[in-house]
Amino acid sequence: MMSDRTGSWISAEVVAYAQGHAQDSTDEVLAWITAQSRSLGSVASMQIGSDQVAFMTILAKILHVRSAVEVGTFTGSSSLAIARGLAPGGRLLCCDMSEEWTAIAREAWARAGVSDKIDLRLAPALDTLRSLPDDPTIDLAFVDADKSNYQRYIDEIIPRLRPGGVLLIDNTIWSGRVLQPTAPDDHDTAAIKAVNDALAADTRVDSVLLTLGDGLSMARKR
Repeated sequence: MMSDRTGSWISAEVVAYAQGHAQDSTDEVLAWITAQSRSLGSVASMQIGSDQVAFMTILAKILHVRSAVEVGTFTGSSSLAIARGLAPGGRLLCCDMSEEWTAIAREAWARAGVSDKIDLRLAPALDTLRSLPDDPTIDLAFVDADKSNYQRYIDEIIPRLRPGGVLLIDNTIWSGRVLQPTAPDDHDTAAIKAVNDALAADTRVDSVLLTLGDGLSMARKR
């Protein structure tokens, strides 16, 4: 997720310029999601930016995604991005715990005409992931939820990715805090650092950490 956090390590002017030149930057549904998210207060910073939305839609189209999974839906920007990029007949499974936040997402999906492509499950994401078949059939997965469970989500998803399938992990630069010594009580930063190190050494995937948003790691299953 980005917004204010990104501005702390990339200038606000650069962020605004990049977002303003994403094709989805003037999308009416995304503008509605942004307005609804801001009404929630400080948690609005969890919404991804229009540049990241455009990237995810394009990536889904490139991969011809028919099976996608999202861990952490919030108000629906990322799920909308993936759903719009799905191949004909494609489906997106969304994992979240908040009825309040995902109610906004549901309305956004309806406004965009993609509700029939999305299955939202309000339950602990690890339970949902572990209930999925073990077969490697997922084309694209996006993780943007509680940082302490990032590695657990990754370890459930990678075996279920098809060869050539892609995993995206958000917030992996974490406002630049990954470059600094970690305070003993900063468990989120410690978790992200551990994930970054583990992914870079993971022989199951080819990976790269992109300076998009608040850091977006992309791993392709070998």
